[in-house]
Amino acid sequence: MSIAISTALQSSFADAVTRTREALAGQGFGVLTEIDMKATLKAKLDQDMENYLILGACNPPLAHRAVDIDRQIGLLLPCNVVVRTDPDDDTRVLVEAMNPQLLVQVTGDPALQEVADEVTAKLRAAIQALGPTSG
Repeated sequence: MSIAISTALQSSFADAVTRTREALAGQGFGVLTEIDMKATLKAKLDQDMENYLILGACNPPLAHRAVDIDRQIGLLLPCNVVVRTDPDDDTRVLVEAMNPQLLVQVTGDPALQEVADEVTAKLRAAIQALGPTSG
């Protein structure tokens, strides 16, 4: 099982971030957290890297259902979506969403399968709305 649902875009990083936020919103996800890895590593370690943004996406109704099934599932929420410049091709931006099927695999709780399937479908739809998909 792949850990990501992903696509590669030929766009600017800023455009990819905007489009990703819009695609997530179109599937009922809000962005609760944002971690700019490039800025953080530069500020904390004086290390340079390509653009790399982690968006913590949450679909409240689905998150609520998951937490009702297993209170510890919050340790695996929100769903991380990474928007990053391809280190091998600076004209490409990679958008990768965490594969929600990992929630079932990690917890071993089959009761989470239905929720994971719905989250997977919504994240796939968001990623597919951006362009060609792999993974």
